[in-house]
Amino acid sequence: MKVLVDADACPVKQIIERVAKKYYIPVIMVIDTSHILESEYSKIIQVSKAPDAVDIALINRTESGDIVVTQDYGVASMALGKRAYAINQNGKYYTEENIDLLMYERHLSKKLRRAGGRTSSMKKRSKEDDEKFETAFSNLCRQWYSSNSAPVN
Repeated sequence: MKVLVDADACPVKQIIERVAKKYYIPVIMVIDTSHILESEYSKIIQVSKAPDAVDIALINRTESGDIVVTQDYGVASMALGKRAYAINQNGKYYTEENIDLLMYERHLSKKLRRAGGRTSSMKKRSKEDDEKFETAFSNLCRQWYSSNSAPVN
């Protein structure tokens, strides 16, 4: 098992590394060439800036039981299709029960924007957002640990 991160705009990379390190879970962060990222813990994979290059590279490396951290509903849907876990940067789990509605809402928002409409803007990230993500992500990692009896310090 590993954690794969759609790292281009991910605000919780440090939390992911801190929690994953605690459970000895390897982390792969995928970025495009317009970003620079260094890590002593995570493996960094840099891909071209081509449309969806990061998404494709991340999903190609995803296996059953992995954890995928992404804001992209499409990536989350593909991860679920590979029997991986998927979570967003705010700690929301993507599941078989909610992904269809999320994908439909994304479709409607895209149609609205194409027609010149506006969708709601993102609110500024808060400490509570980070705490909520850390709790949810820790729960996923702990669940994996419990089922695999990996050593933890």
